[in-house]
Amino acid sequence: MKAVLKILCIALLFVVLTALTQIGGLVLLLSFWLAKRFKKSFRLKKTFFFLLGYFLATFLVIPIIAPLFGREKVIQNERIKPTTYWTVVLNRNYVKPKLNKLLATVLKDIKNTKIRINYLDANFPFINKFPLLPHLSHNDGKKIDISLIYETKRGEIVTKQRSRTGYGVFVSPTKKEYNQIAHCLKKGYFQYDYPKYLSFGEINSNLVFSKKGTKQLINAILAQKELGKLFIEPHLKNSMNLSNTKIRYHGCHAVRHDDHIHIQLK
Repeated sequence: MKAVLKILCIALLFVVLTALTQIGGLVLLLSFWLAKRFKKSFRLKKTFFFLLGYFLATFLVIPIIAPLFGREKVIQNERIKPTTYWTVVLNRNYVKPKLNKLLATVLKDIKNTKIRINYLDANFPFINKFPLLPHLSHNDGKKIDISLIYETKRGEIVTKQRSRTGYGVFVSPTKKEYNQIAHCLKKGYFQYDYPKYLSFGEINSNLVFSKKGTKQLINAILAQKELGKLFIEPHLKNSMNLSNTKIRYHGCHAVRHDDHIHIQLK
């Protein structure tokens, strides 16, 4: 019975690590194999081999192999950074080269502003149609989520966020605005506002949504020929007076997009 339970636990861990990182499950099995063949015994030997193997794979091996699958890491600099470095650690920061070029061009268009691109989940490094949960479509290297822009109460644009992960702290519609969120929840799409459980704590509560800064960023993105679609919640689109045909509604089957911007290539 203990042996069966152990196998089930390993299988569950394999599935969870694979879902979170794509490579974690394989590294887990490899770490067990290495630990078994390493003669010396010490505390947390399997954990040590797993962490060693995982970080070597993530930061040294995968960046070399990913281009064979048509993907590369999001290129970081002073004005393109992950909102949380867990995005990098979990291998959720891979895109097609064209998407990196799009982001670089956007930066040039907003070079005279204080706006920084804080990116969230992009794609895994390998295999089209491999799901990047909990997203429905981040599976081909063409998609990336970007944080909204915030400012101080005096109107100064900042690079900080309202959520530890970049997700889950919403810019909800006012009473005068159309409430798509309430409409979807009423229709039974219970998952629509579930990102509220992914914020891992609200931070910088003194900051407010920068309508001006977010609109500048979105307009720079919309100007790119390579852009296929941009998703944002309808009330934000209306409040920022955006009308470009590339702005689409993602549907009730997805999740609400008033905590981030989703963009994708053609």
